[in-house]
Amino acid sequence: MSQQLLSAIQLIVALGLLNVWLLRSKKATAYRGGAAKTLREEFAVYGLPGWFCDVVGFLKITSALALLAGFWIPSLILPAASLIVVLMLGAVSMHAKVRDPIVKTLPAAAMLLMSLLICCSQMG
Repeated sequence: MSQQLLSAIQLIVALGLLNVWLLRSKKATAYRGGAAKTLREEFAVYGLPGWFCDVVGFLKITSALALLAGFWIPSLILPAASLIVVLMLGAVSMHAKVRDPIVKTLPAAAMLLMSLLICCSQMG
């Protein structure tokens, strides 16, 4: 895979996470779990406490910023992408837990796959 394509994927993942957690966290989307209208409501649908939403948000925003910083500090890319893989595995499993239709799971699954590609490219 070309470095330009990997850089584009890295940018898509980072900006996608920042968009969801900073710009759209209080807005309804077609991809929210269950009938949730906001991220906080989505975590409640999954049976998770409010503080967990804050922790996950902090981790996702931090990892997105680390992916962006990775353009200048490449050693940040693998840990950030690895954390995103773990978080997206959690997101996909939460959608499955509440039996969401596959379309609601697609964004998390796509972020998971892109983050796995980033990890693989960094490992060898």
